[in-house]
Amino acid sequence: MKKGFTMIELIFVIVILGILAAVAIPKLTATRDDATIARSATDLATAVHDISSYYTAKGSLTTLSTMTNVTTFSSVSTDLNSTSNSVKFPDSSGCITITPNASSGSGAANGINIAYASSSATTLCKGIAAASAKLMGLTVSSSNVPSADGNKTYSFGGSGVSW
Repeated sequence: MKKGFTMIELIFVIVILGILAAVAIPKLTATRDDATIARSATDLATAVHDISSYYTAKGSLTTLSTMTNVTTFSSVSTDLNSTSNSVKFPDSSGCITITPNASSGSGAANGINIAYASSSATTLCKGIAAASAKLMGLTVSSSNVPSADGNKTYSFGGSGVSW
């Protein structure tokens, strides 16, 4: 008599492996999305820190590519020293908009406004906004999934000294 597995034993093994795969694959997908959200929220916080450090050092703003190494914006060549310009995060379809602001009404920027628009938010962008709310104080709803528009304004200087 030959030793080996019967057909029923092999079918049970295949069914068990199928059940394990059905449970594990969604968990792995969620982990990848969570990692993307965490990286993007950190990128946004890093960019804001870099922009504020640049303003402190130079006394004015310039293009994103000059001020920060974060490249996940709709355009890194946008000049943020002009208050008529804005960029979207994390890309051109992003729900987070960064707009330069000026308190005196002049054309030169002395801060930035970060605005979250829930109407254009994808699931990924909602996650980024929720994580950014915790990291940077971006005002969104109190739930884990932001459903309300929110914003945060950063003013960078007061002296107006240009270097």
